[in-house]
Amino acid sequence: MFAKFEKTVYSPKLKPVLVWDGECGFCKFWIIRLKTRTEDRIDFKTYQDVADSFPDIPLKEFKKASRLIETNGSVYSGPDSLYRGLEHSKKPTRLWHRWYVQYNFFTKLSDYGYNIIAKNRPFMFTSTKLLFGKNPKRFKLYWLVYIMLIVALLTIAFN
Repeated sequence: MFAKFEKTVYSPKLKPVLVWDGECGFCKFWIIRLKTRTEDRIDFKTYQDVADSFPDIPLKEFKKASRLIETNGSVYSGPDSLYRGLEHSKKPTRLWHRWYVQYNFFTKLSDYGYNIIAKNRPFMFTSTKLLFGKNPKRFKLYWLVYIMLIVALLTIAFN
């Protein structure tokens, strides 16, 4: 499980920074997707490049989860780093972060799901490409085809 940090004294000056694992294909796919939505409102940096800039956050914690670090020093970890990041998009989505903060069950569910993904990154990356295609900027909803195929097979099997 990843640790959560409330603040860092080494806050970025100009805009928030989302720190992620640059060696993770799954992470890169979804960071590209988020970067497309936020345009230039967030700096996206790998922990391999900037972990030394935040000495009050241990390197081992950067390896476990992404971190969104706001200009006021607030730190959002794991799934909340992405939820909070969506608030910086060209069409801000505040629902996910609000639920994460307000509802304990949603916080636990999000953290649990994030940990499962973090421990199975190669499998999750393959699954992501199968469900959405290889280009994070242009989703192809292959999962719809899979559902229709399953429904068709079930219909044939039970008729």
